[in-house]
Amino acid sequence: NAGVDGPVIVGKLKEEKSATIGYDAQNDKFVDMFKAGIIDPTKVVRTSLQNAGSVAGVLITTEALIADAPEDKSAAAPAMPDMGGMGGMGGMM
Repeated sequence: NAGVDGPVIVGKLKEEKSATIGYDAQNDKFVDMFKAGIIDPTKVVRTSLQNAGSVAGVLITTEALIADAPEDKSAAAPAMPDMGGMGGMGGMM
């Protein structure tokens, strides 16, 4: 989402000795997350991980998945022909 290469960021974070070092995407630099005031509430992290696991489980157990159903773009139906008129009736086309 930040427009950077995720595996590169993760690789640099794995090299760090401190568990509080993280990537500040807004400023494009690595910082101590606590000192910078960047923290995630535990409930938000837990819920995110549970939802991601749930979606992954559904995708793994799905036997068929339609990602993009093709649309039938056939030509429009022709217009209905005139009904004509009955003899002697005015106003009919």
